[in-house]
Parts: sequence; structure tokens; C-alpha cells
Amino acid sequence: MTMDLRDILDALGNRADLTGEQAAFAFQQLFEGLLTPAQAGALLMGLRAKGETPVELAEAARAGLAKARLVTGLPTDKPVLDIVGTGGDRTSSFNCSTAVSLYLAALGHRVVKHGNRAVSSSSGSADALEGLGLPLSTPPDKVAAELAKSNFVFLFAPNYHPAFAHIAPVRRELGVRTLFNMMGPLLNPARPSHQLLGVGQPAALPLMAETLARTAPEVTALVIHGSAGAMAGFDELTPFGPTMGFEVAGGKTAPFRLDAAQYGLAGFSPQDVRVADKAAALAAIKAVLTGKGNPAMQAMTALNLGAALMLATGRPMEFCMAEARAAVADGAAREFVHD
Repeated sequence: MTMDLRDILDALGNRADLTGEQAAFAFQQLFEGLLTPAQAGALLMGLRAKGETPVELAEAARAGLAKARLVTGLPTDKPVLDIVGTGGDRTSSFNCSTAVSLYLAALGHRVVKHGNRAVSSSSGSADALEGLGLPLSTPPDKVAAELAKSNFVFLFAPNYHPAFAHIAPVRRELGVRTLFNMMGPLLNPARPSHQLLGVGQPAALPLMAETLARTAPEVTALVIHGSAGAMAGFDELTPFGPTMGFEVAGGKTAPFRLDAAQYGLAGFSPQDVRVADKAAALAAIKAVLTGKGNPAMQAMTALNLGAALMLATGRPMEFCMAEARAAVADGAAREFVHD
């Protein structure tokens, strides 16, 4: 059947979900730069207005990866992890996922982190790593060697997704959330085997978990949202309240819940992990990596590190949390801090 974008936009205007074939066609056209700004905006806003489905988000991710500069040749003898969040939680918290990634590397686990500069936060992963003096521009053919050397590689998203340049002006002009805000964690060009994937909006948890299961059935993951009491939640596990989400494995999802109090890592406030700007964020991550962060930041890092260790090793959560607490208290990732 011949696809017609007008039929697809008309379906969205009537709040109808797209079929896989329709979504694949629309996003192929989008990433090829074949849509006008009006058509691209109508597609993104039509999806948002009716609510994106796992089928639609999965086809968008597949189309994005088809145009990405993919990383190949990574070793498969042990897990390759990514610690990542959707962002958009507007919590202005310190760079927890970046700190956890570096702790994992220091403990001997392989991490290929995919990220960008700050959009709605005080400091993005690229900003933090740049401040630490770590490289942002590793090309695809150098990733395996860099990973073997230091257990950590950062993939700066704009370098790996040139096709996104077609969409960037439309997203800027729209100025509101679209499904692209959720696509980042699904587009790691290294295709990691394990992910700790944080979601800023709790309503999007099932969507992200089901999409990940569809697009990467070989991946083992936790898709989580951390509570912040009466305030907006976080795209990380938090020491302010329970974390909810899904375990993803073998292309299937199962509910997940973790209570920080069970591991002695509760009793803090969201204000305790906030940073005002990039300078404060850099000071905070340096302190956390050397075991000198404030208690709330140390606890939040340990919580997320423990969950990531459980993913990487398959060991019981209580043992992983104990290892994480000891590592963070000791500042085991200080090798990544250069004064």
C-alpha cells in the first residue's frame, strides 16, 4: 500500500493511533529531511495531542538509529551499561547519572554513556564531563579502544545523530515537549546490553518500558521514576521516597519498586541535591566522586549505583547496595577528578 503523509496527519487529527507501517514511513521521511517544517510540526504535535504509543515511539527510535553513526566492535564478554534519563523533570539536581557512570567504570564495569548538554537542567552530562576534563568527541572507530583503556566512553549525541539537524529548528520553534524528549535514552549508538533508564514523568513509565522491550529485546534494564514526596519526581532513584518502574528483560516488562529506607538511604529532601548552575554542578560532582559530597548526594549516588550494579552482576540488591555505599563513601571514582 502506498503511504501518504496527508492520510497519516489526518489520522492523527482524528486522534487515531498510527500503525507500525505508518509510523515507520512518517519518521523515515522526517529523518530524511523530506518534510516541510509545517508537516514536521503537525506530526509531532498530532502525536503529542493524542498520546504517543509504544509502536509509534519504537518506530521513531528505529528510524533515528538507522540514520545514526553506530558504534561497532565492542566486546561482548561482559555487560556494556548506559545510565541515562529522559530529563525534563526540572529538578535542577546534580549530575547523578554521570557520577554513577564514573563509579561503575572505577569499579571495573564498562559504561558507554550517551548524552548531551543541558536543556532544562542546570548541567547536562556533557557539561559535567567537559568540566572534569574527559573527552566528548570520541569517534565511533575509537570507542572500543577507549572503553578498554578506562571502562568509560561518552558519546556526545550531536556527533552521532547528524539527521537530528533536520528536526532541531522545528523543535525549537515548537518549544514544547514532543516524543523527541523521550527518544534520547533509546538512541545510544553503542546499543548497550544493560540500561538504568530514568523517566522524568511517571505517566510515561509504561510507554518507555514497553518501547525499550520492543526496540531492544536483548537489553536488560530498569526503567524507573524516583519519588520526591509532594514535589515533582526525578528521573533517578531518590532518597526522598520510593522508586517505581519496570524491569525489562527478554522483551518483557514486570513492575519494579524500591524503597530507599530499606537500605538506610532515606530521610533527605529534594532541595539537598539541587545545584544552581554549571559551576555548582561541577563542584558537586567532584565532591561526590571523591567521597566528599553532602549526605543526600552521596545517598542518591549510592542508590543508583547499587541498582546499576544489580543490573551488571545479577547479584541480590542488598549486596549491591552495600558495595555501592562503601564505594561512594570511599570516593572510589576519584581517578576521574583532575584538579
